[in-house]
This record gives sequence, C-alpha cells and structure tokens, in this order.
Amino acid sequence: MNNTYALAEFLAGLRYEDLPQAVVERTEDLFLDWLASALGSQGQHPIPLFERYAEKMGPADGRCQILVNGKRSSAYFAALVNAASSHLIEQDDLHNSSVLHPATVVFPAALAAAQDLGKSGRELILASVAGYEAGIRIGEFMGRSHYRIFHTTATVGTLAAAVAVGKLLDFDTEQFVNCLGSAGTQAAGLWEFLRDAADSKQLHTAKAAADGLLAAYLTEDGLTGAKSILEGEQGMAAGMSKDADAKWLVDRLGTRWALAETSFKFHASCRHTHPAADALLLLMQREGLSHEQLAHITTRVHQGAIDVLGRVVVPQSVHQAKFSMGAVLGLIAVYGKAGLVEFEQHALSDPHVAAVREKTEMVLDPEVDGAYPQRWLGRVEVLCTDGRKFTAAIDEPKGDPGNTLSRAELEDKFQRLLAFSGARTEAQGAELIAKVWALHKTDDLQAIV
Repeated sequence: MNNTYALAEFLAGLRYEDLPQAVVERTEDLFLDWLASALGSQGQHPIPLFERYAEKMGPADGRCQILVNGKRSSAYFAALVNAASSHLIEQDDLHNSSVLHPATVVFPAALAAAQDLGKSGRELILASVAGYEAGIRIGEFMGRSHYRIFHTTATVGTLAAAVAVGKLLDFDTEQFVNCLGSAGTQAAGLWEFLRDAADSKQLHTAKAAADGLLAAYLTEDGLTGAKSILEGEQGMAAGMSKDADAKWLVDRLGTRWALAETSFKFHASCRHTHPAADALLLLMQREGLSHEQLAHITTRVHQGAIDVLGRVVVPQSVHQAKFSMGAVLGLIAVYGKAGLVEFEQHALSDPHVAAVREKTEMVLDPEVDGAYPQRWLGRVEVLCTDGRKFTAAIDEPKGDPGNTLSRAELEDKFQRLLAFSGARTEAQGAELIAKVWALHKTDDLQAIV
C-alpha cells in the first residue's frame, strides 16, 4: 500500500468521535475567521465579476448560498464565488510548513456541498477537518520548490477541497483515491500574476474549491482518477516539485492534528510580510522611534519571501501593495498597523509610506531560511538618521499557534472586517458569531449565514 492509499484509508475511516474537543473548537474558530474574510470583500473588485458569472451560468434557485450577495445557486457556483471572496483581503488563515491557505478552499467547497446535501454542522466540521488534514500533508509533501512557481493554495487546494466534499459524500478508500486523482489532474495556479497586479489569485481559489467539488461529485457518480496522482511517474510531484517527500502524506495520521497548527492573519497582507512587520513594530515601540527617524530598514528573510514579495517593486494596486514588503513596513512605521483601512487609504497615496518603502530591502538570512517553512522568523535591522542602529527579532508572529488569536480577538477581527465592507451591522455580526460557536450543534446549515 503506497502513501496515497494510506492517506485515503485514514480519510475514509475518520469519524467525528475521533476528533479531540480542541480540534472541533479550533475548526469553529477557523470557520469564523474564514467567514469574516468572505464577507469582508463584499463589493470589492474583482468579486462582482465572479458573482455575475455565477448568475449567468448557474441556477437562480439553488440550495447553496453565495455569501457576499445572499443569492442562491448550485453548490459549484456557491463554492466558486465564496472561495474567490475569501481570498481577496488577505486576512484568511495560513498553515506554515505547507504554505497553504486551507480555509479559503476547504470551507467554500464543504459549506456548499453540506447545504446541497442537507448535512449538519457536525458533518461540516468533520469534512473540514479531513480537508485540512489532507491538504496540509499534501502541501508539505510537495515541498519548497513547488511554491516557487506554483501557488500551493491553488494546486494543493483543489485536492483539499475535494477531500472535504468526499467526506460529506462518505467516500470509502477507493473513492478517495479516485477523487484525489481527478482533483490532482486539475490542479493549477502560477505566481506570475503578481508581476502585473492581475486578479488571478481569486481565480485560483475559486477554481480550486469548485473543481475540488466537481471531482468529488463526479467520483460519487463513478468517474475514476489516477491511482497515484501524487507519487506517480507522471503525477503532481514529478511535474511540479523537485524536493517532494512522500513521508509527509502519512505523517502521524490520527495523532498529529495539523489543522490545530494553522495560523490566523493579524495584518491584512501576505503572510510573508508578517514576521518582519511584527519585528519592526516591536523595535519602534521599544526604542520610541518615529518613521521620520528611519534611514534604512533591512529585513532578514527566507527565500520564499524573496520569491513572492521580490516581484513587487512599486505596487500598482491595493492588493499588490499587500505583497510589497516595503509598503507593509511603511504602514507599520507610519500608522502602527497594516490593516484593511490603512491599505485602502494610505498604501498607494501616502508619501511617508512610500518613503519607508524605498528605504526597505530584503536580505536572505541562513538562519531564517533554515527554519522555514516550519517556522517563520522575523529579523529586522534599522539604521536611524542619526546613525544609531537597532535590531529586533520575532520567533512567532502574531496569529501563529504559539501566539494565537483568542476567541475574543477573533470576534473583534470578525466585526472589523464586516464593518470594513458594510456586509453586516454589529448586531448582525454578533448573531453570526453565536451561530458559528454553536456550529457543532447545528442541524440546518441553510440558515447558518
């Protein structure tokens, strides 16, 4: 039995009763965090394009809800739009060692299928855990080389979404193998869009969630897929990785709950900027510095940060600014935070932010690179205009499992994101929060949002 079969066997046998209470509660935490990102993008480009496409191509009276507009559609189009919307404002979760954003692909597919199939909150939680556990391990299996060219959330995310829906369909081992095969052969998503400030990132997650759901529904109807899509001679690892390691596919299945290792995003930017942002904020507060006193900032980073952030020199859009180390640190230096409001109002127009951006450089650091992707270390060096030099180090950025967000902080983030988009009032937000905290007791997912 190869590792793909072993993973499929674990997924087929997983039951809600197997989940530790902490994992159930963490899944609800992650679901609320995902819901905030999905609703927080309401009305923002390019999400209305996905809404119009779903309206044009899908049914108007489906069983599944499109979150940003409240309309109904099929499971496929609900998953498509909800996945696009939850990956726009750069506030969705991230798992460090797999460099995967699980929520934005797993929850849209799982919720849409659960609504379509009339499943309960407990079944949604179980399916989501399965999607996280499989997706994270497949992401780790694909290795660092995969992420340099391919957007892992787009590629691996297709399989994670397929697994979540497959669990709702109660797949056996063989069905999971076929489902992975059909999902993996659709996996795609390239980083080139960053150079052009293009909208492809939302297309990546939209297609990953929808195509994962497609793979699962077709598998249920009898479609077969490659038996070794991950490890085969012409499979994903062979074509998309140089350092794949199959041991990760079965790493401590049933004892290591990888979902619990997922980080929440504190800043509204690419996660690669967060360690340096936290380190700079710490340094400036500790030394009592203002942005006018900064002559030069050196961030010591891992290679993955250079591969992704190095493509953006002068950001041309708010979304592209979230992938600019200099723009993020400029907001931190000038405003003390890099939230949605700061990006929207200041990232492109404030000359003080631009000045800090021009003074910022990234340098590959062997220690930081050696720790990545298991640990995302923040190392910053600052030269002041008066010649003084300061350094700061962060080993666990805000939101990491060892420095996580409490439920109170998640609730605050949820309300802030809803207020940003105007998607819900504070009272309506509080009602949604209460529903999510009771997800494990919910029988009717039609009314969850």
